[in-house]
Amino acid sequence: MSNLLELVRQWLQQLRAVGWTAGIALGAFALSLAAGLFVVVRLPADYFVRGPAQSGFWCSHPALRLTLLVVKNLLGGMLVLLGLVMALPLVPGPGLLFVVVGLGLVDFPGKRALERRLLRLPRVLASVNRLRARFGKPALMVAGDKEHG
Repeated sequence: MSNLLELVRQWLQQLRAVGWTAGIALGAFALSLAAGLFVVVRLPADYFVRGPAQSGFWCSHPALRLTLLVVKNLLGGMLVLLGLVMALPLVPGPGLLFVVVGLGLVDFPGKRALERRLLRLPRVLASVNRLRARFGKPALMVAGDKEHG
């Protein structure tokens, strides 16, 4: 137990030496990276081939659907703004990653087409599918692929 307390004390001293801002930025980067990886791995393989789901509990209750849609878009907008600030020179943090995650949450016309177009880039799709393979998940299918229609 005393070894654990000593490790925490040393870590806090090192964090103070680096600065709280850098520590918070590193923590935010790690959390956003983990969240992004979680989403990419958990997506169904046919997510970009089939249309959006139109069923489920939250779709059957208009007030709940509207509330969740507003909250999701507000959160996405805040992440985009925060990401743009963090993307400025000399501002620590994973700015571009926050922008990407925020855009993923915000609903706008053409969003799905943009996502599909990005995934049709061979390097992007190969990277995503390599990551999914590490976790035992099937490769993502993208509409317009020769093998997937």
